[in-house]
Amino acid sequence: MLRINTRTGNAAQQTASEQIRQLRVKLSPNGNIVSEAGRKRTVEIFGEPLTPQQVAERICNDIKTSGLPAVLEYGEKIDGVKLTAETLRVPADELHQAHKKADASFLAAVKNIRQNIVEFQSAILHKDVRIERPGGYLIERYRPLKRIGICVPGGAAAYPSTVLMTAVPAQVAGVPEIAVTAPPTKYGAYNTDMLAVCYELGITEVYRLGGAQGVAALAYLYNVDKIVGPGNLFVALAKRLVFGDTGIDSIAGPSEAVIIVDQTANPLYTAYDMLAQAEHSPGASILIGWDADILDRTVEAIEEQSAKIERGGLARQSLETFGAVIQVADAEEACRLTNEIAPEHLHIVTENAESAAEQIFCAGAVFLGNYTPVAVGDYAAGPSHVLPTSGTARFTSGLTCNDFLRASSLLSFDKSGLQNLSADIAVLANKEGLTAHRDSVLKRINQD
Repeated sequence: MLRINTRTGNAAQQTASEQIRQLRVKLSPNGNIVSEAGRKRTVEIFGEPLTPQQVAERICNDIKTSGLPAVLEYGEKIDGVKLTAETLRVPADELHQAHKKADASFLAAVKNIRQNIVEFQSAILHKDVRIERPGGYLIERYRPLKRIGICVPGGAAAYPSTVLMTAVPAQVAGVPEIAVTAPPTKYGAYNTDMLAVCYELGITEVYRLGGAQGVAALAYLYNVDKIVGPGNLFVALAKRLVFGDTGIDSIAGPSEAVIIVDQTANPLYTAYDMLAQAEHSPGASILIGWDADILDRTVEAIEEQSAKIERGGLARQSLETFGAVIQVADAEEACRLTNEIAPEHLHIVTENAESAAEQIFCAGAVFLGNYTPVAVGDYAAGPSHVLPTSGTARFTSGLTCNDFLRASSLLSFDKSGLQNLSADIAVLANKEGLTAHRDSVLKRINQD
């Protein structure tokens, strides 16, 4: 892991900022986080060494132009699974059987988590607002999107939690139609746990598609109004390309976490917080603190505990490439640097965690204390785990039920109400030289 001590002077502080900037670029969709094996696969599939951006462009353009035949062709070339128009969609009976055979404890957990999400999302759901004016009224009205698409990852691990964290907020918003895509793998559309969750939530439209081709199919074949959900670099690039033809939640990069610690932090807990993000592989884990002993003990715990987890090798590799330990002067500097990073997840484990959180303006989700690990938000608490990455928390927010609503204003005035506004309208219209705007008002109020 990268080790930086900003207490050694301005040069070290500048180094920390520059290293963070470089890390953000590597992890963003503008980077090139593709393995050498991935590059070789690109040549095998396309016959030339295309960049990830070029791959996504070709897939999206072909599917936009040719539709289902291109979807099936790319599914076979990229995923190695030959599907047909009939087998592309998961049959209703297969969803039912997955739910029927699911572990009772798993389904009980799903029900509990769903209720937690419903409770939280319902509490923050936008409601219509009406304002009375003399001679009229104004309404801000919210209506749900009709149809949305969810990308569920399934390349290296199964993510039934993603179905919960995307579909349930949409259902709280009142979205009537939900289509899910997942790659045709044992972790994706052939994963019975993921399919069982879909059935539990009443989702019947599930397609065996992943990657850029899944995104393009949702946009151009299944005609959704918005595409949400995490994914790899190709998913992020495809989302960018289809935006405008459909809506998207964000253009996300790999998972990331910043952890701020002081002497009250438990090094073992913090080590697992670091490993939890790193095991996404790629995933960025950045530890910031001012107590050298705590930092050292945490690093030692990471080295010891990484050998005990299933994805320990991947986590260690990810920490070597995207991990950092930064020793700062104090809490104020830790918060300043964190705002500069604008992390997806921020875990504050300090004596005055709530006070420190008040100094944070750029973070997707903030977790406080030794007993609120990021996994609480990833799986069970209620807020969605679809959060802004790669520094985009500076200007955007995590997914909520409100992202599935369309807002529109409704205005209604009688003649007296229009007259109350006419003088001000005329002044501005004259300033802008838009006399028809002015007269569209004045002609109404000057008529008998």
